[in-house]
Amino acid sequence: MTGGAQHDEITEYALAGSRGDTAATVAFVRATQRDVHRFLANLTSPREADDLAQETYLRALHSLPRFAGRSSARTWLLSIARRVAADHVRAAVRRPKAGVEPDWELVADRAATLPGVDERVLLRELVLGLEPDRREAFVLTQMLDLSYAEAAAVCGCPVGTIRSRVARGRADLVAAMEPGGTDERLDATGR
Repeated sequence: MTGGAQHDEITEYALAGSRGDTAATVAFVRATQRDVHRFLANLTSPREADDLAQETYLRALHSLPRFAGRSSARTWLLSIARRVAADHVRAAVRRPKAGVEPDWELVADRAATLPGVDERVLLRELVLGLEPDRREAFVLTQMLDLSYAEAAAVCGCPVGTIRSRVARGRADLVAAMEPGGTDERLDATGR
């Protein structure tokens, strides 16, 4: 989903939904669900993204009557998704772990040796291995096509911070994709 016209349309759906228009609310959800799911899948994991997307929409629809359009509806919704993901991670850290998280670098190495492995799968695993702030900024700007200003609004930080996180994330990805190259940050986190 790109382009200002679509963003304005999404905001109009949300504003109409905030006034009780059920059809506009449905259109708002349909217009945003793919981006919300992709964002959450890249912040957490694909298996958790469905549940977290549902939680995001539960929170958003509960708050929709108070949506005033001070930012785009897409930015507002992705901010909610970000908080849902952060709450999920905080809760997961407090719970004892039943299993061990896979070593994504090892997964990527194994996948690279298998014939026919889709490069997008490998890139996705590498993105999941980025430090969380870098991954979040990278996904928002490079995968969901938000502007740096919109991503800064979602993350609650200055535009320059987003630019820096994206640049560092790109450098981490390039280093991780080089033959025999590894990124120290990815190694240090065990991913």
